[in-house]
Amino acid sequence: MPRMRVAFVGKGGSGKTTLSSLFARYLARQGGPVVAVDADINQHLGMALGLDPAAAPVPLGAHLDEIKEYLRGDNRRIGSAAAMVKTTPPGRGSRLVGVTDPFFLGRFATEVQGVHLMVTGPFAEEDLGVACYHSKVGAVELFLNHLVDGPGEYVIVDMTAGADAFASGLFTRFDLTFLVAEPTRQGVGVYRQYRDHAREFDVPVAVVGNKVHSAADVAFLREQVGDDLLVCLEHSPAVRAMEQGRPFTLDDLEPSGRQALGVLAAQVAGRPKDWAKFGRQAVEFHIRNARAWANRATGADLIGQIDPDFVFGERPATGAGRPVAAGAASTRLSPSRHLEPITPPA
Repeated sequence: MPRMRVAFVGKGGSGKTTLSSLFARYLARQGGPVVAVDADINQHLGMALGLDPAAAPVPLGAHLDEIKEYLRGDNRRIGSAAAMVKTTPPGRGSRLVGVTDPFFLGRFATEVQGVHLMVTGPFAEEDLGVACYHSKVGAVELFLNHLVDGPGEYVIVDMTAGADAFASGLFTRFDLTFLVAEPTRQGVGVYRQYRDHAREFDVPVAVVGNKVHSAADVAFLREQVGDDLLVCLEHSPAVRAMEQGRPFTLDDLEPSGRQALGVLAAQVAGRPKDWAKFGRQAVEFHIRNARAWANRATGADLIGQIDPDFVFGERPATGAGRPVAAGAASTRLSPSRHLEPITPPA
């Protein structure tokens, strides 16, 4: 069975939040656990899923220290939660988590439309003028760094608009990125900018045309985007009604829209899981951050947090959603796919 971490990006107003919500509903209907994370500064994913504002989840960004302490576990390379930064990778003794991890789902998620919604949280008054939004998004990066998703499990992240997603290493934490583009010069311009940055780090990008009104719109996108164009979604009266606050289910979506979501799901299912690349990029961006600012901010050499013997990969069969206990050995994936423990250093 496939398992996948997917990001939705695009120009502000392109419809990426709406498509994130539709795709999350679509995958949840297939029966597997789906976690959707609102990592956009505008925080509209819950609304798109039909969540009552009174039931909004506890924001991840407001509890970053608590999340760090949980993920640190008994990793001896990390002296304290205060020494962890958003790029700190897991090592032996770290607490690895599954998609249905009880700490994250029980503490920070609200279920809506069969989807477990988590949010980074909006700017608070005390943040204005003194903090950037990526301090909150760091909680998502840490979650994904320590996540070992299993078959039939999905994480969907609604990212910040435009190329702002490149302000952290979060953009490399996904198996596939869907870039939502309207058939306009501005929409295509954001695509080109994102494509050029992503190509440098071998980040796969597929373009989803949105708000398409005619064959001419499709032709424009095909001309500008080429083979990266995966599918187009027509202008949808059902989606417009949903955005106006009317009751909505996937059954209300036009057949062409449901077919387009099926194309996205098939694209996701066809992608292999590349744990080796995931691990290399986690280490690379941690070194970049350590040298650029994190060593200075913490007063320590954070490159020492990298465990050269830790292998990113599948977790032992501890049961769905159960994390590897703090202090437990990490795991190597042997060619026969049996998991062998690595003993932590004395």
